[in-house]
Amino acid sequence: MTERLSVREAGSGTPLVLLHAFPLSARMWESQLDELPGPDGTDARVLAVDLRGFGGTELGADAPSLDVLADDVALLLDAAGIDRAVLGGLSMGGYVAMAFARRHPGRLSGLLLADTKGTADTETARTNRERIAKAVLARDSVRLLVDEQLPAPLLGGTTAKRCPKLVDYVAELIGEASPASVAWAQRAMAARPDSLDSLRAVDVPALVIVGDEDALTPVPDAEALAAALPQAELTILPGAGHLSSLEVPEAFNTAVRGLLARID
Repeated sequence: MTERLSVREAGSGTPLVLLHAFPLSARMWESQLDELPGPDGTDARVLAVDLRGFGGTELGADAPSLDVLADDVALLLDAAGIDRAVLGGLSMGGYVAMAFARRHPGRLSGLLLADTKGTADTETARTNRERIAKAVLARDSVRLLVDEQLPAPLLGGTTAKRCPKLVDYVAELIGEASPASVAWAQRAMAARPDSLDSLRAVDVPALVIVGDEDALTPVPDAEALAAALPQAELTILPGAGHLSSLEVPEAFNTAVRGLLARID
């Protein structure tokens, strides 16, 4: 068990808990914290979470597991006095949201899955995650992630050309991660199960978002998620890569407001 999760919070209304991508932090949700709370009838209480090991949350001593992260979120809801919430995750955050849906289904009022996938890693992907885990620990540096993932495949080609400052910002966020936390998260993701079957039982309003230039979890992965979820809508965002909430925040936020409007 780690200490209480570090959270950035804004607004009031429908609870919306946002889980960040690997290897970033809750800082990636600044636009959502600024823009989603509003007077338009879909006001939200936005809670952007630092998953354990990232941002202001300690890593703790538990073995790598997305289930551990999902249970951390349930404890956060308890501490915040929230019975049910819309849970949203991008990339790794989506994996955690799917684990939460499997372990704590009664606490969901809605589900947002962005630039993520429901299938387990292939053997090749697991091998690559372990390569990265060992390398960052051996070098005591996460520079490898910046070199291998920016601008592509984390960001779309349109974003890299249009907004080079965003490339620098994402590199800054990656640089804040510790090697131990990066290795822990890689091993947790490598061990995750297939979630598509369990998502068929998640009968709450759901939204699947994907950038049309996402090279890591492309459109067919999003289509499979939307097909599995009984109440899903699929939104494909033009000109966005894997970090769609950062690349096209206005379009992303508009889609999320549509989900919030569907919540009882």
